[in-house]
Amino acid sequence: MTTIAVNPYLDGNFAPVHEETTADTLQVIGELPSELSGMFVRNGPNPQWSPIGQYHWFDGDGMLHGVRISNGTATYRNRYVQTTGWKIEQKAGKAIWNGLLESSQLDNPHGAYKNTANTALVWHAGQMLALNEGGSPHAIKVPELETIGKYTYNDKLVSAFTAHPKVDPITGEMIFFGYSPFAPPYLQYSVVSAEGELLWTVPIILPMGVMMHDFAITENYTIFMDLPLTFSPERMQRGEPLMMFERDRPSRFGILRRHGDNRNIRWFESPSCYVFHTLNAYEEGDEVVVVACRMSSTTVLSGDSQSDPEANIPRLYRWRFDLNTGTVREEMLDDVASEFPRINENLLGRQMRYGYTNKMAKSSLPLFEGVIKYDFRSGQSQTHKFGQGRYGGETVFAPRSGGIVEDDGWLVTFVHDENSDTSELVVVNAQDVTAEPVARVIIPQRVPYGFHGVWVSEEQLAQRLNQNPGA
Repeated sequence: MTTIAVNPYLDGNFAPVHEETTADTLQVIGELPSELSGMFVRNGPNPQWSPIGQYHWFDGDGMLHGVRISNGTATYRNRYVQTTGWKIEQKAGKAIWNGLLESSQLDNPHGAYKNTANTALVWHAGQMLALNEGGSPHAIKVPELETIGKYTYNDKLVSAFTAHPKVDPITGEMIFFGYSPFAPPYLQYSVVSAEGELLWTVPIILPMGVMMHDFAITENYTIFMDLPLTFSPERMQRGEPLMMFERDRPSRFGILRRHGDNRNIRWFESPSCYVFHTLNAYEEGDEVVVVACRMSSTTVLSGDSQSDPEANIPRLYRWRFDLNTGTVREEMLDDVASEFPRINENLLGRQMRYGYTNKMAKSSLPLFEGVIKYDFRSGQSQTHKFGQGRYGGETVFAPRSGGIVEDDGWLVTFVHDENSDTSELVVVNAQDVTAEPVARVIIPQRVPYGFHGVWVSEEQLAQRLNQNPGA
């Protein structure tokens, strides 16, 4: 009897759901805090059709899952991000594009690449944007989660757009970048005003194309990570992988003034590593400090002929870049494997006391068994465990309106119970993370594991745009 291998990212709770649901008055176990008012939305891959060839988790069409909370009650809806590619495939009734593990479709009449808008979300200038680092953002109408369309800042957008832009909580500016795998200068750097106008874009010169998934900002500086997950057409022509982690290359961190350019960027070298996500960065005296989840190497998207038993295991690290001496200090803060780092976004770019990461389960799949709260002042940490056979996603901090203390708020995330094959939104008191959730909102359908989310407060929802001026 022949056993057919099942792609793990098309099975279990990684498998897509195809129904777009709207559900009111959801069951709540516990009690939703009366002060918790707004909307939690999470993005993730959800292939509309059976994929062509091998399927990578990063390939699926974007789908948004949102829970609106108000006056102790909750509603739910999920919607596809209706990108151009989604519409073409929807009309065709089948997949048109293959994925990251297949050869590029240079002969595809619709283009070689599909922007899935499946990775993350950002709220800026009254607009929610769905993001994928390979193309333009897509504007999303809230709370309906309907796709308005591509968002190109009145055609001023001239690069791709990172899945992890940074919104300065004080100035309101949004800082982003776009990288190119093949075309010099390989990196473009942009700033958007608090009002949503793309102010300028400048080139940042890199030696070669690299996958730069995230970056960081402080009050005055922007920090880029030129890490050795490289793109090389020449390597591909030799029959080697197009994308590959090169452990003989050092890591480089480029620091420049927020409104600077390539002429005044300073590069610092440190041991070879990869970082998918930064937690935060800040200034302390003459130092720029970066906290992020660091891997010694990664094979997540690439080939690597050299085995590394520590590959793909992210741990929380801190780097200190001395702007006077040009030296770098790198230290591991915790040897527990964790990812998807978040903070109270009101402290973005400023020194924070607390940070939150998702604790990885012992599994060959990216499963998270709990959330870790780090106290960087005391050096201690606490863990909220989701429970046996229960796995969650990125945990987002929802601040209490008018709260003064940094951790005055709640941690929210979707959790899937493998035992009952059910999903729920879990709400945890951020000041008492080891306790049981204050509320569990039962979702009427399965919510597949996904990527990044955002909390949009009631005040932000009230200021949302009713149209799309940056389209």
